Amino acid sequence: MTKRRKWIIGTIVGVVVVAVAALAIVLTQGPHGQPVPPAAPSQPSPSAGPVFAAKIDNVAEARPQTGLSSADVVYVEPVEGGLTRLLAVYFGSRPDVLGPVRSARSSDIGVLAQYGQPVLAYSGAAPEILPALRSASLVNASPAEVPGAYFRDNGRPAPHNLYVHPAGLPGGTPPPADSVPRFGPVPTAGTPVSAYQVRYPAASYDFRWSPDSHRWAIFADGAPLSTTEAGRLDAATVIEQRVDVRVGEPGESGAVANSPVAQTVGSGEATILRDGQRFAATWNRPAPQSPTRFLTTTGDPLPLAQGPVWILLTAKS
Repeated sequence: MTKRRKWIIGTIVGVVVVAVAALAIVLTQGPHGQPVPPAAPSQPSPSAGPVFAAKIDNVAEARPQTGLSSADVVYVEPVEGGLTRLLAVYFGSRPDVLGPVRSARSSDIGVLAQYGQPVLAYSGAAPEILPALRSASLVNASPAEVPGAYFRDNGRPAPHNLYVHPAGLPGGTPPPADSVPRFGPVPTAGTPVSAYQVRYPAASYDFRWSPDSHRWAIFADGAPLSTTEAGRLDAATVIEQRVDVRVGEPGESGAVANSPVAQTVGSGEATILRDGQRFAATWNRPAPQSPTRFLTTTGDPLPLAQGPVWILLTAKS
């Protein structure tokens, strides 16, 4: 081989190496130029343990809450008066204290059916709903069943002052392997976005992307949402899941009529936020025991970012 030919081949190889390195840099940057941490292939959380869930108050008098920072999934559910409550779900580890705990709704039964037989902490329910709660595939863990696990914080006004020691509740069982969130690399069809808002009739949520923490900072009704144990709350993935909502269920202790019930079995549209991007998506859950699957608009699986997931159940337009 002549010296000139060797020189040409060496030059071509050098150009290819530089191009590959440049492409690698591009592929490891987010939409705003920030580094993206390496992502594992789409897979469920390998550490999912017994499922514990709790219904958490979310009006101004209940904030800041306690124990939400360690939740794996937080559902925002519509309730009467245009307000919302939270259903916090934990796969394995539980916080030392959690609350304020409030009453359950039929929406909780529908959401939790996909997680096998979870333990549910709640303060009570309207008399008309109690039979459904007791016959559902979950472990009822209200003060009626486990009074010793609950206590009142006299520094807060009732009814926003009931707390629970989750360690004092039954252990529960692990969820079906395919029901926990599936995490994976960021898809390619997202739109860069730094803020996103979800509104309910009498409540609002804002999510603001932080390149430094690589999380979405959470604001409720215009103020940062925080917890007593960890300060500001944030999420790795935020999902607005648009569902059918029916009304007519008794609300708090049966005193308020026309409480909304989110129908989480079926299909519909969704918006997913992760890695500083917004993704148009769809969701599908054919039966109560089926996991909820999120897909791109072309039907491909849409994995979530590793970390806390917030799912806001809103009414279809």
